[in-house]
Amino acid sequence: MKGIGIVRKVDHLGRIVLPKELRDTMNINPHDGVEIFVNGDNIVLQKYNPSCVFCDSKDKLFYFKGKIICEGCLEETRTHVS
Repeated sequence: MKGIGIVRKVDHLGRIVLPKELRDTMNINPHDGVEIFVNGDNIVLQKYNPSCVFCDSKDKLFYFKGKIICEGCLEETRTHVS
């Protein structure tokens, strides 16, 4: 990991603001999801990019019984149900 030379303070609610330059570089827009991971003593933020649980497609996604599934796999489940 490399530092980018920007330090932000955590507010009283535990929030931090991601600098605009970083959001632009990482293509993070308002209302985008950000995943939070812990790696040893490090907190890692990553833009959330949902994908189908079956084929990893990122196109035409739906929630199906609490899981993310693409349109193609959803159609395939319909043809394999007896």
